[in-house]
Amino acid sequence: MSFNELRVNDAIKAKEVRVVDENGNSLGVMETGNALKIADERGIDLVEISPNANPPVCKLINYGKYRYEQIKKTKESKKKQHVIVVKEIQIRPNINLHDLEIKLRHAIEFLDKSYRVKFVIKFQGREGRKDFKEAKGQEILKKVIDYLQGKGEMEKEPIKDEQAITFLMLPVKKKP
Repeated sequence: MSFNELRVNDAIKAKEVRVVDENGNSLGVMETGNALKIADERGIDLVEISPNANPPVCKLINYGKYRYEQIKKTKESKKKQHVIVVKEIQIRPNINLHDLEIKLRHAIEFLDKSYRVKFVIKFQGREGRKDFKEAKGQEILKKVIDYLQGKGEMEKEPIKDEQAITFLMLPVKKKP
């Protein structure tokens, strides 16, 4: 339940609530009016933490501070999340050696940034013939692996279908 859905003070509709103080000690089950009086005496808010319980659980806390801490926690958890980025590089079988080296330099830049790099060797028309595809595809695959030695490692065996050979390179984990 997000903090936007929490009921505070007079918004609590239950007749009886289980009250917990700031330190987590249970004050027992009491009428909502009495709980609101206690909260008012202490100068804090009565917040319905668990509305689905029977009776609902309410906590005596400073709602503004509680809300601030919840927002802070969600921001921290978002910072810790790591998004996996996959960059794709497409190669034709009759690519010039210099053009291939440029694409491989881009792949090294991506791997240095800890991105995964997906290579697709695309075949069109007669290039898709089995004998041509096997020879040319393996030749390009070997060049890519040799060039990226020490920078990236292949995740699994290349996937070969009718019109393409696809494989994924992972960045080599840096030792701290």
